[in-house]
Amino acid sequence: MATESSLAALDVAEAQRRDVVRSKLLADSWALTKPEVNFLILITTFAGFCLALPVESYGFPFLLLAHTLVGVLLVASGAGALNQFVERRFDALMRRTARRPLVSGRVEPVAVLWFGILLSCAGGVYLAVAVNALASLLAVLTLLIYLFLYTPLKRRTPLCTLVGAFPGAMPPLIGWAAASGRLSLEAWMLFIMLFLWQFPHFMAIAWMYREDYERAGYLVLPRGKRRIRFMAWQSMLPALALIPVSLVLGLLGLAGPVYTVGALLLGSYFYYCSAQLAVRKSNADARRLLFASIIYLPVVFVLMVLNKT
Repeated sequence: MATESSLAALDVAEAQRRDVVRSKLLADSWALTKPEVNFLILITTFAGFCLALPVESYGFPFLLLAHTLVGVLLVASGAGALNQFVERRFDALMRRTARRPLVSGRVEPVAVLWFGILLSCAGGVYLAVAVNALASLLAVLTLLIYLFLYTPLKRRTPLCTLVGAFPGAMPPLIGWAAASGRLSLEAWMLFIMLFLWQFPHFMAIAWMYREDYERAGYLVLPRGKRRIRFMAWQSMLPALALIPVSLVLGLLGLAGPVYTVGALLLGSYFYYCSAQLAVRKSNADARRLLFASIIYLPVVFVLMVLNKT
């Protein structure tokens, strides 16, 4: 009896250990996909999809939307995992990334490499089969620019932000292409909005973690005295340009007056936070700008969808 009880206890303990290992593996796999980034990608893809549909269309293509979001999520998750594979040595030198699963040794590099490749390929094929070729092409192009241009340039030139803004602004184009099979002027205006938004958003992050980036050898900000001026202009000018660009969508008839008023108010506050960082150059202002950018993007795009004309 005692022996049977001991064996049963060992079985329970082993089952609990396997459950813990499995849950940690799932958590690490989730972290490798960069879910916080994917949330904004899906929001802007969703907005592009909805805005591309004609107002008088009969019924909403929920299944096509689901296929689009799944495909985009797969490609974006693969890109996140592959990015962490490529930058694993440098992430180990930064406090903000030192606890990532790959850097901390909880997962093997080769496993992350294949994980990223499989997700990316699955997403590209899924979009081509379940959605259309244009959406798949845009997603694959986004992945290639992100991994093979933007990622290596982060260690070479501060202009990496400019290059990275191109793939970063693709999600609404993918959504638009998925819904309509083509790209129109309105789709490119969404692209420009997201393109401009990225500069103050990333400058806030770059300024908050400037010592981390410098320690790891990333050249996201110039060295020396030019650093402050670079950060200030990259924060303020795009945020200022974002206000009239966002209002053009109302003039084009894509969204109504509720969106226009909301975009004006949110854009003005976003610019105010950018100007505060440029003038005061404090980490507190960088955090405030980062928070404002995270609020601005989903709210403006959701307003656009809800007030579509």
